[in-house]
Amino acid sequence: SSSSLFLTLQLFGTIVWILVASTRIPLPLLQGWVMFVAVTAWFLSIVFLCVFLFGYANRIAVNWNQADFLFHGATFVFYFGAFLLQAATTSLHHFPRKFNATTQEKILADHEYNISIAASV
Repeated sequence: SSSSLFLTLQLFGTIVWILVASTRIPLPLLQGWVMFVAVTAWFLSIVFLCVFLFGYANRIAVNWNQADFLFHGATFVFYFGAFLLQAATTSLHHFPRKFNATTQEKILADHEYNISIAASV
C-alpha cells in the first residue's frame, strides 16, 4: 500500500511539475516555490520508493512507519502551501501585467489560466 501511495505521489507530482512549467511565470517567487516542492517531493519519493524496492529498508535500523508518516505529513504541508501559492497566482488572472502600459495584457492568458487551475487542483 505504501508503494501505491508513492506511485500516486509520483504521478501527481509529475503532473503539477508539467502544468506549472508549461505556463508563463508571472510571479517567479510564488511559482518557484511550487516547482521546488513538486520537484523535491518527486525526487524524495523516488528515493524512498527505491529504499523499499531494493530491500535497503531491512538493512537500515529506522522506524519506517514513523519515517513514512513524517515524510507524507511534511509532503502534505509543503504541497498545501504550494497549492495556496498556485491558487493565489491563479486568482490574479484578471489583473493587467503592466499597470503603466496602454494595452491591458492579463497576467495569465486564458489558456494559461486553465492550466494554472489544473495545477492548483
